[in-house]
Amino acid sequence: MKTIKFDAMASIVVFLVALPLCLGIALASGAPLISGLITGIIGGIVVGWLSDSKVSVSGPAAGLTVIVFSAIATIGSFQAFLVAVVLSGVIQLILGYLKAGVIGHFFPSSVIMAMLTAIGITIIISQIPHAIGYDIVEQMREHGLVALAHSFEHAIIGATIVSIISLVILLVWDTPKFKNHKVLKLIPAPLVVVFVGVLCNLVFKKWFPAFYIDTTHLVALPEFTSAASVWNEMNWPDFKGLLNTNVYIAAITIAIIGSLESLLSLEAADKLDPAKRISSPNQELKAQGIGNIIAGLLGGIPLTAVIVRSSANINAGAKSKKSAILHGVLLLIAVLFCGSVLNYIPLAALAAILIHVGLKLNKISTYKKVIAGGADQYIPFFTTIAVVLATDLLKGIIVGITVGFIFMIKSNFRSAILKANVNNNYLIKMTNNMYFFNKAQLRKALQKIPANSNVLIDGTHIDFIDHDVEEIIEDYIAMAADNNITVTLKKSTTANISLFKLDASA
Repeated sequence: MKTIKFDAMASIVVFLVALPLCLGIALASGAPLISGLITGIIGGIVVGWLSDSKVSVSGPAAGLTVIVFSAIATIGSFQAFLVAVVLSGVIQLILGYLKAGVIGHFFPSSVIMAMLTAIGITIIISQIPHAIGYDIVEQMREHGLVALAHSFEHAIIGATIVSIISLVILLVWDTPKFKNHKVLKLIPAPLVVVFVGVLCNLVFKKWFPAFYIDTTHLVALPEFTSAASVWNEMNWPDFKGLLNTNVYIAAITIAIIGSLESLLSLEAADKLDPAKRISSPNQELKAQGIGNIIAGLLGGIPLTAVIVRSSANINAGAKSKKSAILHGVLLLIAVLFCGSVLNYIPLAALAAILIHVGLKLNKISTYKKVIAGGADQYIPFFTTIAVVLATDLLKGIIVGITVGFIFMIKSNFRSAILKANVNNNYLIKMTNNMYFFNKAQLRKALQKIPANSNVLIDGTHIDFIDHDVEEIIEDYIAMAADNNITVTLKKSTTANISLFKLDASA
């Protein structure tokens, strides 16, 4: 009974956190607002049930807003975009069955941090126009710096006041005094922002009509009166989109980024879990895949595991996955019966919530940490950010990984071979596994050994040597006798090195 009580309380807290975020992320994605709530429902009920995690919560993710917005614009319609969501789920499901849950370990940490930072910058840029009232339907087609430049020409005073107040509340709520308060830490700041935003606009309407925010700049959810009205308001995927190559590009991008974000969030949630339970990443990919397939079929934007809602769930005392499932049920009730109430929420308040998310993804401590890590950290980091902002998320990650790989090769090349000499007794020690790009360094080291010397080539610390490198050593042994050079080889007991099967007298 105690477990059920904790889970019920946690589900209410997560619901109150998730509701404004679902609406805000749909707004930032350029998708129908109801699509964010649909994804929140599926993330709670479906993924919550299928996931191996007991405390993780899934739903629409701020990290995918950039991809979703650009994909909808590129593909040409939201209905065709839904096909990409379905396909991304299929890809994730396949990855889960292929046991590809370790995919997150193959991305350099500098690139992952850069991805999150770039997403944060993009969210801030995209939400400032909404924060000051520049969100007329036709104007929302603009994105990035274009919309930002135009927004200041069309700023609405009431919306600007609401967003400023909302952002101040969010920043104050993030201070230690509020975060550590026994009562206040249990009240979700986004919920406070929503209530204050609605209250401000009601005050404007009654006493300051010049500042009143009209319905054009408020949440616009359908109000359901029957099962037929629910059916009529649904967005269904247009499978003609299968003929559009942009659909497949979007699907692959969503699958890769969504999987990465889910796995990172899952790992973070496991670390925060007081019971220290370890969740299966492969099962998580399967759950996310099925969730995205259903989301796409029912008109929802993509979903991932999300750390903001997961941490709220854990902090509220969740003991099992029932809390995630119940929060999905509460979102479903809100959609079906509370549309008229939710339509009082100013879009400016939702924009402020997302701007705050963007700021949290751009902590100064992140920049300091990366810069302190040296060039092999900050060059891939800033390169990734620059390419993401100039092009898109997938290209930025690809370029970032490439730059990181170049630094890895450079580091391996620089430190793979250690050379020492005492009285014409030379040591050539291989400190890293030897690949083809180490050939030149090894050849150079061997060529500098004078005649009438003894050489020990030590491979006891490596497990792999490329065939090309073996040939360098073979050639050197063949000519060593001509220069009265004695060569001794040592190998690792686990190395797959055919040449090193020779005895020390080689």
